[in-house]
Amino acid sequence: MVDAYLGLGGNIGEREVQLKTAIAQLDNHSQIEVVAVSPMYETKPVGYVEQPDFLNVCVHVQTSLAPHELLEVGLGIEANLHRVRDVRWGPRTIDIDILLYGNEIIETETLVVPHPRMTERAFVMIPLNDIAPDVVEPRSGQPIHTFVTSDKTVVRYES
Repeated sequence: MVDAYLGLGGNIGEREVQLKTAIAQLDNHSQIEVVAVSPMYETKPVGYVEQPDFLNVCVHVQTSLAPHELLEVGLGIEANLHRVRDVRWGPRTIDIDILLYGNEIIETETLVVPHPRMTERAFVMIPLNDIAPDVVEPRSGQPIHTFVTSDKTVVRYES
């Protein structure tokens, strides 16, 4: 089993319900066990900013799936929850990204791990730090907590 960390987010529809549904679908997969889930955070959009705020969460899973198989499971869950890819960084019901997969560095046409720019994004690093502060980001060799900065646009969500 490999420890992997996923980032989930969405800003269309019932955001909290969609995140919880995606996490449940991950946990229901026979080759994935959800180990920990961060608190949810409400965050401002990045890139294409004329859209609703996001809810973001990070999830620690253990899996026997290969990285590309885990990616396919995530894409399947996105499809189940009606993800539409119209505008880059645009509104979405759900987005599931593989942030870390063990200590591997993967660069293929369809998958880059660690996730590009994750260390620059507070909406990823703050929830990831909640569940994995001492996990090492493999490109830098630095633990997750060293990348966390305060960011007033990332607010803990209370349902």
